[in-house]
Amino acid sequence: MPMHTRIHSYAEELLATPRAHLRLDLGQDDEGLKLTYQGKALVECYLTREGMAAGAYMARALGVGVPPLGSSITARVGTGVLFRATAIASLDFSKEESMVLLERWLEEADQQRGGPSEA
Repeated sequence: MPMHTRIHSYAEELLATPRAHLRLDLGQDDEGLKLTYQGKALVECYLTREGMAAGAYMARALGVGVPPLGSSITARVGTGVLFRATAIASLDFSKEESMVLLERWLEEADQQRGGPSEA
């Protein structure tokens, strides 16, 4: 896994049971972006060029923008969208193949949410 992002084991636990509605919070602090569910960390994208790119693409998959520093934004999505968002965050953007997967997963997330993202 790239060093720009950490996917917590709780994300895998959450994805194990399909759900239509999850209320996720995406927040930004001095360390980068953090995606949480009920206060538990799912994904952390560190404050590096690659980490913030991963975080921005993850936000886009969730259908939200990147929140300002010190703020958070709520995304309401199903586990299918969360799966794609976590997969996107774990991509190695230095590899050309990753960009093919990125476009595909963003498109699938848009379709699952029922429309284009804000970002």
